[in-house]
Amino acid sequence: MAVDRDQVLRSAAALLTRKGTATMDEVARAAGISRATLHRHFAGRDALVRALEALGIAECEAALDAARLDEGPAADAVRRLVAEIEPAAGLLSFLYTENQLFEGEEQHAGWARVDARMAAVFQRGQAGGEFRIDLTPAWLTEALYGLLASGAWAVAEGRVARNDFTHMIVELLLGGALRREGS
Repeated sequence: MAVDRDQVLRSAAALLTRKGTATMDEVARAAGISRATLHRHFAGRDALVRALEALGIAECEAALDAARLDEGPAADAVRRLVAEIEPAAGLLSFLYTENQLFEGEEQHAGWARVDARMAAVFQRGQAGGEFRIDLTPAWLTEALYGLLASGAWAVAEGRVARNDFTHMIVELLLGGALRREGS
């Protein structure tokens, strides 16, 4: 029986989103495969996390494409981005806690691409007078990541309704980022 690697990754992502400390045995059970089969595809937890990282980057880049960040007002582009990235938010919240992904020389170049595209929409909003200029695009990008992760955790724990995810994140982020009269 052939193992669908993408299905295994998605099962692992779903489990690790709920339980970040899950063992490889638990990941294998969640995917409906043996531990030996899991290890044939991913030599260990680090290899699995790296594969999940690649999936997360691909999902972010797809969301960035679908959000059409260059169209219309920057605030609307941010709204579209949050709506498009919401299905991947649980995976991103898990990856956000995996420090080894963001340390040292081995940081995946995909994160730099994602960061640059997100920062560009904030820069565009600043240049167009929509967003405050005292908050750097890098800070706004990091704030968005933090809100996405927090929102995903709150939804997963049942503290926030899934239907409120996009609205709550966008309103909090843009409420702080929007330029006000006289500033």
